[in-house]
Amino acid sequence: MPDLLADDRSIRQAEWKTRTHDRAPGLEEALRAAGFAPDEPESVMLGAASALIGTEPPAGVTVRQLTHPEDIRAALDMQDSVFGGTPRAERMLSAILEQRAREEPVEVWAAEVDGRIVSAGRIDLVPGTEFAGIWGGATLADYRGRGIYRALTSARVRSAMSRGVRWIHSDSTEDSRPILERAGLVKVTETVPWMWQRA
Repeated sequence: MPDLLADDRSIRQAEWKTRTHDRAPGLEEALRAAGFAPDEPESVMLGAASALIGTEPPAGVTVRQLTHPEDIRAALDMQDSVFGGTPRAERMLSAILEQRAREEPVEVWAAEVDGRIVSAGRIDLVPGTEFAGIWGGATLADYRGRGIYRALTSARVRSAMSRGVRWIHSDSTEDSRPILERAGLVKVTETVPWMWQRA
């Protein structure tokens, strides 16, 4: 891995996720030696998709799927402002557009107030299964606690269920974990994102 990162100058950032249930002696030391740094642990959530639907957006909030690259980039920029740390919008936009070009089932959704994106997230269907993952959910601080994230999640999951999805999984921060737990999803393990960035 270190040779690949060093030799391929097109790679600007990389992420490796460890799972607390895995036995991998020496892995964390190897990641540190390769220049990776651990981020905050996340909860791996799992449950029935049907548990997450039914929430409608509050008054004045519009939830819609984003299809134009400029809209997707705006949503990713908003997520960067929420998550902080190293900006990932450019890398994520390229990855999403490549997935769409390969006709992989990835959708980006956003909640808007007066045309401003205040919450956004993806849903990725796992081909050949009844599973989908919800990723990147973020809401601007001033708009939290209003049910916007729940409505955004509901819209994403409804779309996935229309394509045969029955089960949802998510690597959740401590902001979104309680929301998913209240809907009936269960924490099954933890994961730690290890991040690498070219100097």
